[in-house]
Amino acid sequence: MLDAPERRGHLKVFLGMAAGVGKTVRMLQEGHAAAAQGRDVVIGLLETHGRQQTAASAAGLPVIPRRTVEYRGTVLQEMDLPAILARRPELCLIDELAHTNAPGLEHRKRWEDVGDVIAAGIDVFSTVNVQHLESLNDRVTELSGVVVRETVPDAILTDADELVIIDLTPEALLDRLRAGDVYPAERIEAALNNFFKIENLAALREVALRQVAQDVETRRAVSAAAAPRRSGEQAGDTAPQAVGERLMALVEPVPSSQRLVRRAWRSAQRLGADLDVVWVQPAGRPPTADEETRLHALRTLCSVLGAHFLLESGDDVAAAAAAAACRLGTTYVLLGASRPPRGLARLREPLALQLTRRLPGVDVRIVADRALRRELPS
Repeated sequence: MLDAPERRGHLKVFLGMAAGVGKTVRMLQEGHAAAAQGRDVVIGLLETHGRQQTAASAAGLPVIPRRTVEYRGTVLQEMDLPAILARRPELCLIDELAHTNAPGLEHRKRWEDVGDVIAAGIDVFSTVNVQHLESLNDRVTELSGVVVRETVPDAILTDADELVIIDLTPEALLDRLRAGDVYPAERIEAALNNFFKIENLAALREVALRQVAQDVETRRAVSAAAAPRRSGEQAGDTAPQAVGERLMALVEPVPSSQRLVRRAWRSAQRLGADLDVVWVQPAGRPPTADEETRLHALRTLCSVLGAHFLLESGDDVAAAAAAAACRLGTTYVLLGASRPPRGLARLREPLALQLTRRLPGVDVRIVADRALRRELPS
Protein backbone atom coordinates (compact mmCIF):
# COMPACT_ATOMS: atom_id res chain seq x y z
CA MET A 1 0.00 0.00 0.00
CA LEU A 2 1.37 3.41 -1.01
CA ASP A 3 2.08 5.93 1.71
CA ALA A 4 -0.25 8.93 1.79
CA PRO A 5 1.36 11.88 -0.08
CA GLU A 6 2.46 14.90 1.93
CA ARG A 7 0.86 17.19 -0.63
CA ARG A 8 -1.37 17.12 -3.66
CA GLY A 9 0.42 17.34 -6.99
CA HIS A 10 0.22 20.42 -9.19
CA LEU A 11 -1.38 20.45 -12.64
CA LYS A 12 -0.12 22.54 -15.55
CA VAL A 13 -2.18 22.47 -18.74
CA PHE A 14 -0.97 23.56 -22.18
CA LEU A 15 -3.98 24.81 -24.16
CA GLY A 16 -4.19 25.33 -27.92
CA MET A 17 -6.74 26.17 -30.60
CA ALA A 18 -6.15 22.99 -32.66
CA ALA A 19 -3.84 20.07 -33.35
CA GLY A 20 -0.39 21.06 -34.55
CA VAL A 21 0.11 24.34 -32.69
CA GLY A 22 2.93 22.87 -30.57
CA LYS A 23 1.36 22.00 -27.21
CA THR A 24 3.08 18.63 -26.83
CA VAL A 25 6.48 19.94 -27.94
CA ARG A 26 6.24 22.77 -25.41
CA MET A 27 5.25 20.29 -22.69
CA LEU A 28 8.26 18.13 -23.50
CA GLN A 29 10.60 21.13 -23.56
CA GLU A 30 9.47 22.15 -20.09
CA GLY A 31 9.80 18.55 -18.97
CA HIS A 32 13.44 18.56 -20.11
CA ALA A 33 14.01 21.85 -18.29
CA ALA A 34 12.60 20.36 -15.07
CA ALA A 35 14.83 17.27 -15.46
CA ALA A 36 17.85 19.52 -15.99
CA GLN A 37 17.04 21.12 -12.63
CA GLY A 38 17.31 17.71 -10.97
CA ARG A 39 13.65 16.71 -10.86
CA ASP A 40 12.54 13.12 -11.47
CA VAL A 41 10.55 13.45 -14.72
CA VAL A 42 8.87 10.68 -16.72
CA ILE A 43 6.58 10.50 -19.73
CA GLY A 44 3.37 8.80 -18.67
CA LEU A 45 1.72 9.02 -22.09
CA LEU A 46 2.89 10.63 -25.31
CA GLU A 47 1.10 10.80 -28.66
CA THR A 48 3.50 11.81 -31.46
CA HIS A 49 0.98 11.20 -34.30
CA GLY A 50 4.00 10.47 -36.46
CA ARG A 51 5.42 13.99 -36.05
CA GLN A 52 9.20 13.89 -36.15
CA GLN A 53 9.67 17.07 -34.12
CA THR A 54 7.50 15.70 -31.33
CA ALA A 55 9.37 12.39 -31.22
CA ALA A 56 12.72 14.20 -31.24
CA SER A 57 11.61 16.45 -28.38
CA ALA A 58 10.92 13.39 -26.22
CA ALA A 59 14.40 11.92 -26.60
CA GLY A 60 16.21 11.49 -23.30
CA LEU A 61 13.15 11.42 -21.05
CA PRO A 62 12.24 8.05 -19.45
CA VAL A 63 8.92 6.59 -20.58
CA ILE A 64 6.41 4.48 -18.63
CA PRO A 65 5.52 1.65 -21.08
CA ARG A 66 1.90 1.46 -22.15
CA ARG A 67 -0.29 -1.48 -21.21
CA THR A 68 -2.13 -3.64 -23.71
CA VAL A 69 -5.92 -3.79 -23.53
CA GLU A 70 -8.09 -6.03 -25.71
CA TYR A 71 -11.56 -4.74 -26.56
CA ARG A 72 -13.92 -6.47 -29.00
CA GLY A 73 -11.08 -8.23 -30.74
CA THR A 74 -8.97 -5.11 -31.07
CA VAL A 75 -5.70 -4.67 -29.17
CA LEU A 76 -5.33 -1.13 -27.77
CA GLN A 77 -2.36 0.56 -26.11
CA GLU A 78 -3.34 2.69 -23.11
CA MET A 79 -1.59 4.62 -20.37
CA ASP A 80 -0.53 2.43 -17.46
CA LEU A 81 -1.95 4.29 -14.46
CA PRO A 82 -0.94 1.69 -11.83
CA ALA A 83 2.65 1.74 -13.14
CA ILE A 84 2.80 5.53 -12.86
CA LEU A 85 1.49 5.45 -9.29
CA ALA A 86 3.97 2.71 -8.38
CA ARG A 87 6.89 4.59 -9.99
CA ARG A 88 5.92 7.86 -8.21
CA PRO A 89 8.00 10.37 -10.18
CA GLU A 90 8.09 14.01 -9.16
CA LEU A 91 6.66 15.10 -12.52
CA CYS A 92 4.68 13.09 -15.07
CA LEU A 93 3.97 14.25 -18.63
CA ILE A 94 0.54 13.05 -19.80
CA ASP A 95 -0.58 14.04 -23.30
CA GLU A 96 -4.16 14.52 -24.58
CA LEU A 97 -6.24 15.19 -21.50
CA ALA A 98 -9.56 14.59 -23.32
CA HIS A 99 -8.76 11.02 -24.41
CA THR A 100 -11.39 8.32 -23.76
CA ASN A 101 -9.90 5.14 -22.31
CA ALA A 102 -10.71 1.63 -23.42
CA PRO A 103 -13.54 0.01 -21.40
CA GLY A 104 -12.45 -1.91 -18.33
CA LEU A 105 -9.71 0.43 -17.11
CA GLU A 106 -9.73 2.31 -13.81
CA HIS A 107 -11.45 5.34 -15.34
CA ARG A 108 -13.36 6.16 -18.49
CA LYS A 109 -11.46 9.38 -19.22
CA ARG A 110 -7.79 10.32 -19.08
CA TRP A 111 -8.54 13.48 -17.08
CA GLU A 112 -9.82 11.17 -14.34
CA ASP A 113 -6.52 9.25 -14.47
CA VAL A 114 -4.72 12.58 -14.08
CA GLY A 115 -6.82 13.26 -10.99
CA ASP A 116 -5.48 10.05 -9.41
CA VAL A 117 -1.90 10.97 -10.31
CA ILE A 118 -2.24 14.43 -8.76
CA ALA A 119 -3.93 12.98 -5.66
CA ALA A 120 -0.84 10.77 -5.23
CA GLY A 121 1.31 13.90 -4.88
CA ILE A 122 2.76 13.77 -8.41
CA ASP A 123 2.93 16.93 -10.50
CA VAL A 124 1.43 16.64 -14.00
CA PHE A 125 1.94 18.49 -17.28
CA SER A 126 -0.85 17.84 -19.80
CA THR A 127 -2.29 19.14 -23.08
CA VAL A 128 -5.74 19.88 -24.48
CA ASN A 129 -7.35 21.79 -27.35
CA VAL A 130 -9.99 24.40 -26.61
CA GLN A 131 -12.67 22.56 -28.62
CA HIS A 132 -12.64 19.78 -26.02
CA LEU A 133 -13.98 22.00 -23.21
CA GLU A 134 -17.48 20.82 -22.30
CA SER A 135 -19.06 24.28 -22.08
CA LEU A 136 -17.77 25.20 -25.56
CA ASN A 137 -19.00 22.03 -27.26
CA ASP A 138 -22.00 23.65 -28.95
CA ARG A 139 -20.06 26.83 -29.79
CA VAL A 140 -17.32 24.84 -31.54
CA THR A 141 -19.95 22.98 -33.58
CA GLU A 142 -21.47 26.32 -34.61
CA LEU A 143 -18.08 27.71 -35.62
CA SER A 144 -16.61 24.70 -37.40
CA GLY A 145 -19.49 22.36 -38.21
CA VAL A 146 -17.53 19.59 -36.46
CA VAL A 147 -19.11 17.76 -33.52
CA VAL A 148 -16.42 17.05 -30.89
CA ARG A 149 -17.21 13.81 -29.04
CA GLU A 150 -14.42 13.86 -26.43
CA THR A 151 -14.77 16.60 -23.83
CA VAL A 152 -13.31 17.57 -20.46
CA PRO A 153 -15.06 19.46 -17.66
CA ASP A 154 -14.14 23.15 -17.63
CA ALA A 155 -13.34 22.72 -13.93
CA ILE A 156 -10.19 20.83 -14.94
CA LEU A 157 -8.78 24.06 -16.36
CA THR A 158 -10.27 26.20 -13.60
CA ASP A 159 -8.68 24.03 -10.92
CA ALA A 160 -5.34 23.68 -12.73
CA ASP A 161 -2.48 25.41 -10.95
CA GLU A 162 -1.24 26.88 -14.21
CA LEU A 163 -2.75 27.32 -17.67
CA VAL A 164 -0.46 28.11 -20.61
CA ILE A 165 -1.78 28.99 -24.06
CA ILE A 166 0.27 27.86 -27.03
CA ASP A 167 -0.64 30.50 -29.59
CA LEU A 168 -0.06 30.35 -33.32
CA THR A 169 -1.61 32.35 -36.14
CA PRO A 170 -3.99 30.44 -38.42
CA GLU A 171 -1.70 31.19 -41.37
CA ALA A 172 1.32 29.67 -39.61
CA LEU A 173 -0.66 26.56 -38.64
CA LEU A 174 -1.84 26.10 -42.22
CA ASP A 175 1.78 26.37 -43.39
CA ARG A 176 2.67 23.57 -40.95
CA LEU A 177 -0.24 21.48 -42.19
CA ARG A 178 0.70 21.89 -45.88
CA ALA A 179 4.34 21.05 -45.06
CA GLY A 180 3.25 17.71 -43.57
CA ASP A 181 4.17 18.67 -40.00
CA VAL A 182 0.66 18.02 -38.61
CA TYR A 183 -0.90 15.11 -40.56
CA PRO A 184 0.37 12.56 -43.11
CA ALA A 185 0.14 13.58 -46.76
CA GLU A 186 -3.04 11.57 -47.40
CA ARG A 187 -4.95 13.52 -44.71
CA ILE A 188 -3.85 17.06 -45.60
CA GLU A 189 -6.39 17.82 -48.33
CA ALA A 190 -9.34 16.61 -46.24
CA ALA A 191 -8.15 18.65 -43.25
CA LEU A 192 -7.82 21.80 -45.36
CA ASN A 193 -11.36 21.36 -46.68
CA ASN A 194 -12.93 20.68 -43.29
CA PHE A 195 -11.75 21.61 -39.80
CA PHE A 196 -8.62 23.50 -40.88
CA LYS A 197 -10.37 26.24 -42.83
CA ILE A 198 -8.79 29.58 -41.97
CA GLU A 199 -12.08 31.06 -40.71
CA ASN A 200 -12.51 28.10 -38.32
CA LEU A 201 -8.98 28.46 -37.00
CA ALA A 202 -9.35 32.21 -36.53
CA ALA A 203 -12.56 31.70 -34.53
CA LEU A 204 -11.04 28.92 -32.41
CA ARG A 205 -7.96 31.03 -31.73
CA GLU A 206 -10.18 33.83 -30.46
CA VAL A 207 -12.05 31.37 -28.24
CA ALA A 208 -8.77 30.05 -26.81
CA LEU A 209 -7.44 33.54 -26.09
CA ARG A 210 -10.69 34.53 -24.41
CA GLN A 211 -10.62 31.35 -22.33
CA VAL A 212 -7.18 32.17 -20.97
CA ALA A 213 -8.10 35.83 -20.40
CA GLN A 214 -11.13 34.68 -18.42
CA ASP A 215 -8.93 32.29 -16.44
CA VAL A 216 -6.56 35.15 -15.57
CA GLU A 217 -9.42 37.36 -14.40
CA THR A 218 -10.88 34.55 -12.30
CA ARG A 219 -7.53 33.89 -10.62
CA ARG A 220 -7.09 37.60 -9.91
CA ALA A 221 -10.53 37.77 -8.33
CA VAL A 222 -9.80 34.74 -6.16
CA SER A 223 -6.44 36.19 -5.10
CA ALA A 224 -8.00 39.54 -4.25
CA ALA A 225 -10.71 37.89 -2.18
CA ALA A 226 -8.15 35.81 -0.29
CA ALA A 227 -5.68 38.67 0.25
CA PRO A 228 -5.38 39.96 3.85
CA ARG A 229 -6.75 43.43 4.52
CA ARG A 230 -4.41 46.37 4.84
CA SER A 231 -3.29 47.33 8.34
CA GLY A 232 -6.03 49.16 10.20
CA GLU A 233 -8.86 47.79 8.07
CA GLN A 234 -11.53 45.79 9.81
CA ALA A 235 -14.63 44.07 8.52
CA GLY A 236 -17.36 45.05 10.93
CA ASP A 237 -20.60 43.17 11.16
CA THR A 238 -22.42 46.19 9.76
CA ALA A 239 -20.18 46.54 6.65
CA PRO A 240 -22.18 46.25 3.42
CA GLN A 241 -21.80 42.90 1.68
CA ALA A 242 -21.36 42.49 -2.06
CA VAL A 243 -24.50 41.29 -3.80
CA GLY A 244 -23.75 38.01 -5.54
CA GLU A 245 -25.32 36.91 -8.79
CA ARG A 246 -27.19 33.62 -9.18
CA LEU A 247 -28.34 32.40 -12.57
CA MET A 248 -31.20 30.11 -13.51
CA ALA A 249 -31.50 28.29 -16.83
CA LEU A 250 -35.11 27.32 -17.42
CA VAL A 251 -35.05 24.25 -19.67
CA GLU A 252 -37.59 22.11 -21.51
CA PRO A 253 -37.46 18.44 -22.61
CA VAL A 254 -36.00 19.33 -26.02
CA PRO A 255 -32.53 18.69 -27.50
CA SER A 256 -31.63 22.41 -27.56
CA SER A 257 -31.67 22.51 -23.75
CA GLN A 258 -28.05 21.33 -23.58
CA ARG A 259 -27.00 24.31 -25.70
CA LEU A 260 -28.94 26.62 -23.38
CA VAL A 261 -27.22 25.11 -20.31
CA ARG A 262 -23.76 25.60 -21.83
CA ARG A 263 -24.52 29.21 -22.74
CA ALA A 264 -25.88 29.84 -19.25
CA TRP A 265 -22.83 28.25 -17.65
CA ARG A 266 -20.48 30.46 -19.66
CA SER A 267 -22.47 33.52 -18.53
CA ALA A 268 -22.28 32.30 -14.93
CA GLN A 269 -18.52 31.91 -15.21
CA ARG A 270 -18.12 35.47 -16.48
CA LEU A 271 -20.21 36.75 -13.58
CA GLY A 272 -18.62 34.50 -10.97
CA ALA A 273 -22.08 33.15 -10.19
CA ASP A 274 -23.74 29.84 -9.34
CA LEU A 275 -26.01 28.26 -11.95
CA ASP A 276 -29.28 26.44 -11.27
CA VAL A 277 -30.85 24.44 -14.11
CA VAL A 278 -34.61 24.11 -13.61
CA TRP A 279 -37.05 21.84 -15.42
CA VAL A 280 -40.73 22.31 -14.59
CA GLN A 281 -42.45 18.94 -14.96
CA PRO A 282 -46.28 19.05 -15.38
CA ALA A 283 -47.91 18.01 -12.10
CA GLY A 284 -49.28 14.48 -11.97
CA ARG A 285 -47.71 13.40 -15.26
CA PRO A 286 -44.59 11.20 -15.16
CA PRO A 287 -41.87 11.91 -17.72
CA THR A 288 -42.08 10.06 -21.03
CA ALA A 289 -39.26 7.78 -22.14
CA ASP A 290 -37.80 10.55 -24.34
CA GLU A 291 -38.03 13.04 -21.47
CA GLU A 292 -36.30 10.59 -19.12
CA THR A 293 -33.45 10.25 -21.63
CA ARG A 294 -33.08 14.01 -21.92
CA LEU A 295 -33.41 14.42 -18.18
CA HIS A 296 -30.51 12.01 -17.67
CA ALA A 297 -28.43 13.85 -20.29
CA LEU A 298 -29.09 17.20 -18.59
CA ARG A 299 -28.22 15.83 -15.16
CA THR A 300 -24.96 14.45 -16.55
CA LEU A 301 -24.09 17.75 -18.24
CA CYS A 302 -24.85 19.69 -15.05
CA SER A 303 -22.68 17.32 -13.06
CA VAL A 304 -19.77 17.78 -15.49
CA LEU A 305 -20.08 21.57 -15.52
CA GLY A 306 -20.74 21.97 -11.81
CA ALA A 307 -24.29 23.37 -12.16
CA HIS A 308 -27.21 22.49 -9.86
CA PHE A 309 -30.09 20.59 -11.46
CA LEU A 310 -33.56 20.99 -9.96
CA LEU A 311 -36.79 19.30 -11.00
CA GLU A 312 -39.86 21.38 -10.10
CA SER A 313 -43.49 20.33 -10.46
CA GLY A 314 -46.47 22.42 -11.58
CA ASP A 315 -48.93 23.03 -14.39
CA ASP A 316 -48.06 26.74 -14.55
CA VAL A 317 -44.44 26.93 -15.74
CA ALA A 318 -44.07 30.64 -15.02
CA ALA A 319 -45.47 30.32 -11.49
CA ALA A 320 -43.29 27.29 -10.64
CA ALA A 321 -40.16 28.87 -12.12
CA ALA A 322 -40.81 32.18 -10.33
CA ALA A 323 -41.31 30.39 -7.01
CA ALA A 324 -38.04 28.52 -7.49
CA ALA A 325 -36.24 31.76 -8.42
CA CYS A 326 -37.49 33.47 -5.25
CA ARG A 327 -36.44 30.50 -3.12
CA LEU A 328 -32.98 30.32 -4.67
CA GLY A 329 -32.27 34.04 -4.76
CA THR A 330 -32.01 34.11 -8.56
CA THR A 331 -30.87 37.39 -10.12
CA TYR A 332 -30.76 36.32 -13.77
CA VAL A 333 -33.04 33.94 -15.70
CA LEU A 334 -32.14 32.49 -19.11
CA LEU A 335 -34.57 30.59 -21.31
CA GLY A 336 -34.70 29.41 -24.89
CA ALA A 337 -36.84 30.95 -27.60
CA SER A 338 -40.43 29.66 -27.42
CA ARG A 339 -41.88 27.58 -30.21
CA PRO A 340 -44.45 29.42 -32.38
CA PRO A 341 -47.80 29.23 -30.52
CA ARG A 342 -50.83 27.63 -32.14
CA GLY A 343 -54.56 28.04 -31.65
CA LEU A 344 -55.63 29.68 -28.39
CA ALA A 345 -52.02 29.58 -27.17
CA ARG A 346 -51.42 32.65 -29.34
CA LEU A 347 -53.55 34.65 -26.91
CA ARG A 348 -51.38 33.78 -23.90
CA GLU A 349 -48.72 36.09 -22.58
CA PRO A 350 -45.23 34.84 -23.64
CA LEU A 351 -43.31 33.04 -20.91
CA ALA A 352 -40.54 35.66 -20.87
CA LEU A 353 -43.06 38.43 -20.16
CA GLN A 354 -44.76 36.33 -17.48
CA LEU A 355 -41.42 35.86 -15.72
CA THR A 356 -40.57 39.56 -16.03
CA ARG A 357 -43.89 40.45 -14.41
CA ARG A 358 -43.59 37.85 -11.65
CA LEU A 359 -39.92 38.58 -10.90
CA PRO A 360 -39.42 42.36 -10.67
CA GLY A 361 -35.74 43.23 -10.38
CA VAL A 362 -34.62 39.96 -11.98
CA ASP A 363 -33.06 40.03 -15.46
CA VAL A 364 -34.73 37.73 -17.99
CA ARG A 365 -32.87 36.81 -21.18
CA ILE A 366 -33.95 34.79 -24.20
CA VAL A 367 -31.04 32.76 -25.59
CA ALA A 368 -31.24 32.48 -29.37
CA ASP A 369 -30.00 29.57 -31.46
CA ARG A 370 -26.96 30.99 -33.24
CA ALA A 371 -27.14 28.27 -35.84
CA LEU A 372 -30.30 29.97 -37.14
CA ARG A 373 -28.62 33.35 -37.50
CA ARG A 374 -29.00 34.87 -40.97
CA GLU A 375 -27.34 37.82 -42.64
CA LEU A 376 -29.11 41.03 -41.69
CA PRO A 377 -30.16 43.24 -44.60
CA SER A 378 -27.78 46.15 -45.14
